[in-house]
Amino acid sequence: MRCAECTELLSAYMDDELMRDEQQAVREHLAACAECARDEQALALTSRRIKESFMRHTTPDVLKARIRNALAQDDAFTPPVPAPQPRGRPRWAALAAAGLVVAIASSALTATLMRQSIARGSFAAAITDSHIRSLMPGHLTDVVSTNQHQVKPWFNGRVDLSPAVPNLDSAGFPLAGGRVDYIDGRAVPVVTYTRRQHVINVYTRPSDSRAGDVHESRNGFHMIEWQSGGLDYWAVSDLNSAELEQFVALFKRG
Repeated sequence: MRCAECTELLSAYMDDELMRDEQQAVREHLAACAECARDEQALALTSRRIKESFMRHTTPDVLKARIRNALAQDDAFTPPVPAPQPRGRPRWAALAAAGLVVAIASSALTATLMRQSIARGSFAAAITDSHIRSLMPGHLTDVVSTNQHQVKPWFNGRVDLSPAVPNLDSAGFPLAGGRVDYIDGRAVPVVTYTRRQHVINVYTRPSDSRAGDVHESRNGFHMIEWQSGGLDYWAVSDLNSAELEQFVALFKRG
């Protein structure tokens, strides 16, 4: 099986929708192909986080009993014939309306979470492409400096936020400089560090969530996302995940 075929069947494989021979073929390919295995792990992580974010509502036993009692009373009750009087909405109708409101609110929340997840995946793909472009000669930095007091002010007037630029030289992550990339139609500040021969790009944008740290891999690059001070930070590098986690921990403290 080729990688393209595996990628096309990956979603159905994870949902257990393939025939037995197709499942076996995908399983054997994942065992032999590290890149497809990383894609499968990333897809599983995204699916798990979406499911964990969903809000599930269960009907309390008390509410079930009230609904059954209201329906029974409505069936057994024969209204008298006196002069017509304004009647309020039957209890069962009110309960049904309340259930409808809960269902609509749950659906709206689910749709919002799905949109956020799609937007997040789109941004992650965009900064992976940006990171790869930055590794080409002459694309890494617009301002070249190891001094945080030169790099941080350089962003003033070029972007609408102030990214963190901690000094991590003593920890083995020297500052290399910074640049501005245009991602999803907006200017995004990028602060660049190095570790031996590896490049670490840190992207910053306004935060639209309160999620914890998110780790994932794309095209052989490790990515860590976290929030701080109302901003969303992404660190991207081909550095091994353990050292990238160390870098992020130092960046947060810095």
